[in-house]
Amino acid sequence: MQANFDVIIIGGGHAGSEAAHASARLGLSTLLLTNNVDQIATMPCNPAVGGPGKSQLVKELDALGGIMGLAADATYLQMKTLNSSKGPATRSLRAQSDKKQYSRWVRQYLEVMPNLRIYQSAAKALIFDENKSNRIIGVETNLGEKIYALSIVLTAGTFLEGRIFTGHQFESAGRAGEKPSLGLSPQIRSLGLETGRLKTGTPARVDKKTIDFSGLEVAPGDEHLSFFSFLPHRPIRRQYPCHITRTNANTHEVILANLEKSPMYSGAISASGPRYCPSIEDKVVKFPHNPSHHFFLEPEGLDTDEIYLQGCSTSLPIEVQWQIIRTLPGLEKAWITRPAYAVEYDYFPGIQFNHSFAAKELDGLFVAGQVLGTSGYEEAATQGLMAGINAAIQAYNLKTQLEKDALPVNERFRKYCDEYQDFVLGRETSYIGTLVDDLVTKEISDPYRMMTSRSEYRLVLRQDNADQRLTLKGYELGLVDDYRWSIYLEKQERIEEEFRFIDQAKFAQDNIPTGMEIKGSNKITVHEMLKRPEFTYEDLAKVNFYNDLHEEDRYALDKKGILLEKILYPFELETYVKYQGYIDRQMVQIRDMQKRENIKIPVDFDFKNCSILSLEARDKLSKVKPLTIGQASRVGGISPSDISSILIMLEAKKKNTVIQSGVSLHAQS
Repeated sequence: MQANFDVIIIGGGHAGSEAAHASARLGLSTLLLTNNVDQIATMPCNPAVGGPGKSQLVKELDALGGIMGLAADATYLQMKTLNSSKGPATRSLRAQSDKKQYSRWVRQYLEVMPNLRIYQSAAKALIFDENKSNRIIGVETNLGEKIYALSIVLTAGTFLEGRIFTGHQFESAGRAGEKPSLGLSPQIRSLGLETGRLKTGTPARVDKKTIDFSGLEVAPGDEHLSFFSFLPHRPIRRQYPCHITRTNANTHEVILANLEKSPMYSGAISASGPRYCPSIEDKVVKFPHNPSHHFFLEPEGLDTDEIYLQGCSTSLPIEVQWQIIRTLPGLEKAWITRPAYAVEYDYFPGIQFNHSFAAKELDGLFVAGQVLGTSGYEEAATQGLMAGINAAIQAYNLKTQLEKDALPVNERFRKYCDEYQDFVLGRETSYIGTLVDDLVTKEISDPYRMMTSRSEYRLVLRQDNADQRLTLKGYELGLVDDYRWSIYLEKQERIEEEFRFIDQAKFAQDNIPTGMEIKGSNKITVHEMLKRPEFTYEDLAKVNFYNDLHEEDRYALDKKGILLEKILYPFELETYVKYQGYIDRQMVQIRDMQKRENIKIPVDFDFKNCSILSLEARDKLSKVKPLTIGQASRVGGISPSDISSILIMLEAKKKNTVIQSGVSLHAQS
């Protein structure tokens, strides 16, 4: 086969699925090239979506028109809001998913996408333009087929030169039972891009029938469901509980007695693993004061008895895994269906790419997912969305140069491309923007995981307001369709009406129960009551109040069914009212940061020869090549004095340009 597409996506995982969906939705002819069609959007590790920091990514994906939130809502086994007792910035939704249903849902969704073709084959090499050696124009498959495109998105996960370890036994593989991708990363490395090695792992699975659940702690889902997608009418499914077991002295004794058999401790694996998701041997060694570590027993799906042992990631030999698992309460007779293993693979340090995920030195190549140094389905999916969008923009711009009348199906996307060269989100707009900026600005040595602490603006970037922040951007781009846009507009109109209601509706002092009195006032608005930390919306909804609205306003609100006990968005209202001062303060910080982002650094700025910078600063800035003062300030090891020096040099360069321009004009006259 020799075919032409606008965009080719290499890899059908979570990054590849979102990239393919975005490109096709925007109207570009797109090919999703995957090793195994049956493994599209598979969950090789924990079958779950969301969690702290990660749920914010999924909600933002949904607000922009991505598919992960829809898939998670359609296939959940359990929904649970984490950190519900903490502040609104850290509350995070998590779904335990049916592993096979999730993958099947995404595949079926992609199969009916206009402009998208799915093809099962492995990418063996990239094809380069004969007239421009750093321009990628296609892919050669393992069957010798040549497929051409204007943009290529590489989302190969853990498959690039992948090796999996169980003890000192290892084999070449991207995942257990699946062949690795050999040749691509050496080829790209030979063209000047740097690669490194990272490691991740997955726990053992055990047979549900061999577990004694009777003495284990039950971890149920939420009684009142929340969802990832902002669309209405999400499916109401039966929820299934998880269970908790814990390690003990016997478990730790087994692990410590067999440490030399772990490839991480023997030196067989030298790559860095995920810092925030360590193996059980790492937990025991690094936290010797902790007598116990908990594991969650999570179902993998409705059509299987396999249970995922979350928290028990290990690369110890299988005979040691049997010993470890059978020391755990409830698992004394457990049968392992799939052993745990570690996987080591190639990745590309993110500082070699710009904020659109385009390679700086290779034209036409975009990279997303674990190959860019991240960990987690959610991180991969958001990168895939961004890379797919930007690959589509590049392909469209090239296509219109080659074919004057070549317009994509999506009219809003055409207008966007006429005005912008890429799609980039700032740190102040989203967790996605924070993730992208961290990857392409900071030198990361272990798999990057999103957490709420990564964002300096997390009170503004909550999961509940992701649609308010991003749906307009998705609509202008063309990813958000007219139906989703109408739902968004209706919601915002309702929220405005509810804000107006709480600003005007007043409680009479006589109607406020004992313990909730307000001193020095006969009446107080709902807004003023909610400002008080001791009062919550649930408290106020139980109190009779005197409606002191004008008759016209009262009629309009009553007609819409807006009463205190019928507020549709109480969390959004209460959060804004209670934290308004802090939110206003963060908005000031955002405006200050944007001033730095508006100070551009020329692409050809020569950091290496800036003698007033330290040698370390010159080296790091030359690698990252920041495009703004804001980005330069976030490069690791760059001090405020370095930033001041760069500003001085930019000002001097600007004055020199003005002088040279004046001299030139004088000479002409």
